[in-house]
Amino acid sequence: MRAVIQRVKAAKVTVLDELVSSIGPGLCVLVGIKATDTARDVEYLVRKILALRLFEEEGKRWQKSVKDLNLELLCVSQFTLYHRLKGNKPDFSAAMKGDEAQKLYNHFLDQLGQSYNSSKIKDGKFGAYMQVYIENDGPVTINLESPEQKDTDREVDK
Repeated sequence: MRAVIQRVKAAKVTVLDELVSSIGPGLCVLVGIKATDTARDVEYLVRKILALRLFEEEGKRWQKSVKDLNLELLCVSQFTLYHRLKGNKPDFSAAMKGDEAQKLYNHFLDQLGQSYNSSKIKDGKFGAYMQVYIENDGPVTINLESPEQKDTDREVDK
């Protein structure tokens, strides 16, 4: 499971020019799910995203997390994070397919809400053609990926 995390002053998602979600200061998290991801990958990403110290305190950088400061998160599903190029054309066969990906993505959102505050977790519209607007703060962008699991670990997750 992969996340591109951006510290933002504000962010919003629209679909067909209609506002779906918006946040003030916090994190915009683009989430990619690969075909072999499990609940264990969700748990890893949730723990890391909420603990990442990307915010200042008293002029000192990298001191506080989104959770420490009670800020919001805007999460956007993005299967294109799992691509490979075939010549000049992207191939997304490594990404988890529709219904299964939506279930794991919803589990990710639920876990964020349970580990933090569900009212602070905002979301795009899964599977929709979205416009994501961010006012990047810094800019600060962090790429995060769950560790590869051994086949024996995957059997435990099933």
